[in-house]
Amino acid sequence: MLRFLTSGESHGRGLVSILEGFPAQVPVAFGVINQDLKRRMAGYGRGARMKIESDQIEVLSGVRHGYTLGSPVAFVIWNRDWENWTGIMSAEPDPAGSEKRRVTRPRPGHADLPGGLKYQFLDMRNVLERSSARETASRVAVGGFCRLLLRELGVRIYSHTTAIKNVRISEEVLERVGIESLEQIEASEMRCADPELNQGMKAAVDRAIEQGDTIGGEFEVRALGVPVGLGSYVHWDRRLDGRLAQAVMSINAVKAVEVGSGLESDPYGSQYHDEILYDEAKREFYRRTNHAGGIEGGVSNGAEIIIRGVLKPIPTMRRALMSVDIETKEPFKAQYERSDTCVVPAAGVIGEAMVAIVLAQAFQEKFGGDTLAEMRSNLESFRERVRNL
Repeated sequence: MLRFLTSGESHGRGLVSILEGFPAQVPVAFGVINQDLKRRMAGYGRGARMKIESDQIEVLSGVRHGYTLGSPVAFVIWNRDWENWTGIMSAEPDPAGSEKRRVTRPRPGHADLPGGLKYQFLDMRNVLERSSARETASRVAVGGFCRLLLRELGVRIYSHTTAIKNVRISEEVLERVGIESLEQIEASEMRCADPELNQGMKAAVDRAIEQGDTIGGEFEVRALGVPVGLGSYVHWDRRLDGRLAQAVMSINAVKAVEVGSGLESDPYGSQYHDEILYDEAKREFYRRTNHAGGIEGGVSNGAEIIIRGVLKPIPTMRRALMSVDIETKEPFKAQYERSDTCVVPAAGVIGEAMVAIVLAQAFQEKFGGDTLAEMRSNLESFRERVRNL
């Protein structure tokens, strides 16, 4: 089945990925994948690292003449900043400059201290290099391949920013958001579907910058064209909403996930649940509302899938918090690494990738096939059987 591995450190030579179980004969548009990588690096409030890097994938295997081969796809994203870290991040023993940028002061909110204690490191650079959000560039590229597959199967995935701190998109505007909003979303520095809210979100980021602080918010990912029947209710680990929630929660700084209107606790059941209707002409069931976010009982129901991620303010900030040196046990101001102020717009792009990966896996589980043509044929046969029930 479809799975992937990533490897690499934030300031290492590069990020390596292997995508296994991907079907053959899927056309690969490198420009689309590289554009997703560019979108991940954009957004108001990003730091200086984004001005250094210019991420692109270099495929090493699994693709020939623009099509996947069915064999593992291997690719690398080179770190342009590597030339400034060769001694610090060298794999060789005791290289020149290896003592530079040693980290003994764990930063609150990071993996530094728990990771250092887990692996018994006194230099927590060994932790932060891998726990860094830099790794998500690999996931966006893997998700890019999955998006290309899903696009061939009629699925489109997009995202937008719904809140920056307390500046939040209204329910009225949210109800009007759709795939036709994509041009406005991508033109906005905050990736916001409401042009009137864009400046308010930027102002909130500016206030955080002035204070030497960071700021969080929320993003929403939507998937159109997902057929009924992905996932399963028969086992806890096969439920589609659970798998999507885990995937989105795995994104750095995400601390809560909502599927559909899952966080609304005030409506009665009669107001919340989506009534079922039937279209005789199309021979299909449908719903006027979508509070379930396209998933009922762990199974996709054919409606648009809607999932949201809530990001805490990222923990690396110029306004340093108190910490304790892991070696001396003395209190210090936490060490500052070059960082961002707001990553919510970028997190939405990463969220798209994670949703694409899970949906591609679910498609393959349901419809199988070693080639794109076989998967497409199996999907159409299933849809016809459903229409004839």
